[in-house]
Amino acid sequence: MNQPEKPNLDLINQVQQARMQHDADAVPSQVSGVYWIEAKRSAAFQASGPTPRAGYWRIDTTLDQVDELWATIKAATAAGQLGYKSKVATASRDAYANSRVIHVLTYDHMDQADVDRVRAALEQLDIPGDLTYHAD
Repeated sequence: MNQPEKPNLDLINQVQQARMQHDADAVPSQVSGVYWIEAKRSAAFQASGPTPRAGYWRIDTTLDQVDELWATIKAATAAGQLGYKSKVATASRDAYANSRVIHVLTYDHMDQADVDRVRAALEQLDIPGDLTYHAD
């Protein structure tokens, strides 16, 4: 019986690094080649990765506000103030071409203290609009 070929983890790591390098400088309103732009905690602040029970805070915004808001979220994520990762949609997910969404991911929706910590951090950043939490 043939054994499946093992994935080339070095190649996968190179692709992931290239993607994060692209996303570091990407401006959501100016990107159309990918649907999401991501930001992760810097290695100095990296805790454990997500569990199968990851969740996210959803932030609804508009095309004219997304770039400034994303810059704030991206910096806070890298600094370890928010969840393990954040991402921003580069296109509308609904019938309104002007709408955009940002997700701030938490590693485990069952860890209420961490979920609450991330919400408090978002509120300290004066994130506009309603924040809604979704278990993934």
